[in-house]
Amino acid sequence: MNDRHLFEVFAIPVTVHEFLSVAAVLALLVLAFAALRGSGGRRRAETDAQMAALARNHAELAGRMQTLAEILGGRQADFARAVAEKLDSSAHRVNERLETSSRATLENLGALNERLGLIDAAQARLAGLTQEVIGLKEILANKQARGAFGQGRMEAIIRDALPASAFKFQHTLSTGARPDCVLRLPGDDKFLAVDAKFPLEAFSALKEAGDEAAKKLAQARVRADLGKHVKDIAERYLLPGETQDVAILFVPSESLFADLHESFEDVIQKAHRARVLIVSPSLLMMAIQVLQALVRDALVRDQAHVIQAETRRLVEDVLRLRQRVLKLEGHFRQSQEDVSAILVSSEKIARCGERIEKIDFAQPPEGSEIMSAAQ
Repeated sequence: MNDRHLFEVFAIPVTVHEFLSVAAVLALLVLAFAALRGSGGRRRAETDAQMAALARNHAELAGRMQTLAEILGGRQADFARAVAEKLDSSAHRVNERLETSSRATLENLGALNERLGLIDAAQARLAGLTQEVIGLKEILANKQARGAFGQGRMEAIIRDALPASAFKFQHTLSTGARPDCVLRLPGDDKFLAVDAKFPLEAFSALKEAGDEAAKKLAQARVRADLGKHVKDIAERYLLPGETQDVAILFVPSESLFADLHESFEDVIQKAHRARVLIVSPSLLMMAIQVLQALVRDALVRDQAHVIQAETRRLVEDVLRLRQRVLKLEGHFRQSQEDVSAILVSSEKIARCGERIEKIDFAQPPEGSEIMSAAQ
């Protein structure tokens, strides 16, 4: 107990034994100082009495300090134990909270990784779509590439709906002109010319016009370019005796077709007077479907004699099948009659056997019944 720390002085721990020693030294110094100042016997007696009282006080103080040191030691042990328990409990709670936080963090990181994966995939698709849009813009900016784009859409619509004998791409007319496509109408040797090279530069300038003056200039350019293209189609593809009285100008965009009808009705009317029909993809598909029905009807009319011959052969086969079924029915009926006769004979033979077993000869002769059964 004397080695326990009571307090610290300038970060130096002080034990009970050291404290008592220092207290005793201080007491002796005080007595010595008092003895030096005193004189005579009376002083000595008083000093002795004081020393004795001081010794008693010192002994009492030492006992109290010992008791206090023991109490403080016990309190310190209890405090250390309580602090250790609190630290263990706090550490346990902290560990639980850290574990819960770690699980939540891992779940959030997993969800975040999934979201990042989705974002990466969407970004990749967006990048691909951007490249496709850029490619489409480059196609529409290039006149030859734009013509190939319109040609491709027009060919896809026609090729999917009509037989190969009803159309021809890049056909050369007698004048040397080569429309993008010619259609053959049923019962008519004249071609219907289709042009897919729609002028788009003026419409692009109209979309990019920033002020009213630029917009008017772009509109005038649209009218001039489209009017010239309609005139070229009428002069090159409307050939008497070789082509139909009308030609088709294919617009490869529904929105462009709508803008054209909304803002340039005069150009549409001019094209109609020039016998040039401006059609969108949906209108071209509708016209091709009508032509498809006409082609089908023409094929049916051309092959009517073949259909009649095939129908006649089908009727003959049905009649032949009916005769064979009737013949098979006769065979089945004869087989049924034979089976019935066999059953009658077997019943007579069974009755004859029963009479023989019972030795019953009162009935008609066995031979006659047997003979009749055999018959």
